[in-house]
Amino acid sequence: MSDEVQPGHVRVRLDLSYDGTEFSGWAKQAAGRRTVQGEIEDALRTVTRSATTYELTVAGRTDAGVHARGQVAHVDLPREVWDEHHGKLLKRLAGRLSRDVRVWALREAPSGFNARFSAVWRRYAYRVTDNPGGVDPLLRNHVLWHDWPLDVDAMNEAARALLGEHDFAAYCKRREGATTIRTLQELSLVRGDDGIITATVRADAFCHNMVRSLIGALLFVGDGHRGAEWPGKVLAAGVRDSAVHVVRPHGLTLEEVGYPADELLAARNKEARNRRTLPGAPGGGCC
Repeated sequence: MSDEVQPGHVRVRLDLSYDGTEFSGWAKQAAGRRTVQGEIEDALRTVTRSATTYELTVAGRTDAGVHARGQVAHVDLPREVWDEHHGKLLKRLAGRLSRDVRVWALREAPSGFNARFSAVWRRYAYRVTDNPGGVDPLLRNHVLWHDWPLDVDAMNEAARALLGEHDFAAYCKRREGATTIRTLQELSLVRGDDGIITATVRADAFCHNMVRSLIGALLFVGDGHRGAEWPGKVLAAGVRDSAVHVVRPHGLTLEEVGYPADELLAARNKEARNRRTLPGAPGGGCC
């Protein structure tokens, strides 16, 4: 699958953030629903006075209600449009976009860059509180309230069994033709001085509902409904368990996307498109 920038065009990297509360997710949808992609593409078309809508490619699509602090996207613009507008584009977008979405940086991307396929990891944070009084009203759109006391040590013990490369089918919503094999690089939880528990979840990629399902399983351990070994057993079983709840989206924030050095971008881009299998699994190999 070729990803070469068309002649006469330039690939532009966008670094952005948004509060997902009022968005129906990242991806454009029918029926006029408000989405992050749709809003930025409309603003970009307007401020460049273009008849064409330039489509964004994003590092990680987020669901309705999910936030992003360190999202990355790219767009291919005609060279003449970029040359004419790039000096003032950031400020013009700030004046056009709604206050719940911001583009922080715009720059010409290095050769081989693809916001989605060049990424080597995505880091999310999920925030939850077990304060008996509930959530601080000023944080209500960003922190989940769990109405049972949580044992963070037990949750961390359970999390360790989930690290590494596995088939996360038990924690993903299946999509036709898509693999559920992922490498979970970090899953850890820390309780802050304010009582809010922040779970850091980092992987090379995530399948649909994976982060929120993992957190749902760990919460069941933290509140004593399941033992620390249970999430690992669910993973090994390889099928969805009705006891694993997909927690609400508003506690989830995409914090950062990692990329390799510029000279490794093209190779990573190609590697990420290959369909993965676990070692020893039938049908292994490329594609």
